[in-house]
Amino acid sequence: MNAEHGWVGVRQPGWSGRALLLMPVVLIVVITVVDLLVPEDVHLGPLLVIAPALTASFAGPWTTGLIGVLSMAAQAAIGWHFGMLSSRNVLAQILALGVLTALCALFCVRRERRRRQLAQVRSVAEAAQHGLLWPLPERIGPLRIACLYMAAEDEAQIGGDLYAAARVPGGVRLMIGDVRGKGLSAIGESALLLGAFREAAHRNATLPDLASTLGQSVTRYLAEFEPATEAGERFATALLLELPDDDLVIRMISCGHPPPLLLSPDGLLTVPALHPSPPLGIAEAGPDAFAIDATAFRPGDTLLLYTDGVIEARDARGRFYPLETRVAQWHKAGPESLLHHIRHDLIAHTRGRLNDDAALVALHLHPDDQRHRRH
Repeated sequence: MNAEHGWVGVRQPGWSGRALLLMPVVLIVVITVVDLLVPEDVHLGPLLVIAPALTASFAGPWTTGLIGVLSMAAQAAIGWHFGMLSSRNVLAQILALGVLTALCALFCVRRERRRRQLAQVRSVAEAAQHGLLWPLPERIGPLRIACLYMAAEDEAQIGGDLYAAARVPGGVRLMIGDVRGKGLSAIGESALLLGAFREAAHRNATLPDLASTLGQSVTRYLAEFEPATEAGERFATALLLELPDDDLVIRMISCGHPPPLLLSPDGLLTVPALHPSPPLGIAEAGPDAFAIDATAFRPGDTLLLYTDGVIEARDARGRFYPLETRVAQWHKAGPESLLHHIRHDLIAHTRGRLNDDAALVALHLHPDDQRHRRH
């Protein structure tokens, strides 16, 4: 996994362009000077081919061609110094340098063309992925929200995990989920579930009705597009939440999803006891099949939602990531700082390589906010 993948970018240390360009120039000067000082029977001029070949690894065709011309001029200077400029050996070396420079420049042209094409493809892919999984707003209703996504596949920003939030009359509804599979191959199911939630969150009066509607959408999709070889093996787990404006409580339905962690300002960590309901896509179920659980959510509390890619991340010894233990020590952190700590700790635990997509959402109710506040 590219660990700042996910929604965070990490700057990598590297040489500047000028420092890299000095390397072949210095190499030409050193080879030329040494060849002029050593005995006549020692010939170091052929080593000048290293300069244009090295330049082609990091520079464009014009710079590579310029370094090649400097190498040819250095070879000619060596031949002139020893009075052998018109000899067949020196002329052959100069010609070989010219041919090698031309080939390196041609390689640079093709590489730059491929690089531009790859940049265009990445730009389209990033736009499509951002369009699918919208970053959650920093505030929605009385809540402060922070989110983090860490994709398991290189060059991917999202995969089989998902989250979404909607401001509805009388409160806020959220969903965090995990479709079967990971990486880019699971994006189709993620797109279906996200689209269904964004529409159904406003159309269903109760949380069980919402869960039933989402289950029907996933089941219909799988019935039409699920490969025959994977019949019955594709599904999605989800945790649905509802936070009313007029009550200090969170209502939840767990469709086979791990329970959240509730962190109070005094450091008390609670795992709400949830009645499990069937995952989405296993079979169509009515609202009665989904049980609602409620837990108090007071000002100053933080609710941490996560997918199983977090708690199932393993270290070099095969040990799972101890999320509950680690979160308890950061009880004074805000939602953004909390996810920042978890991200860096998770990267250190797995040595930068996740086996599954991981998503986290932190919800915080600030003590100064009023639960009846409406936007």
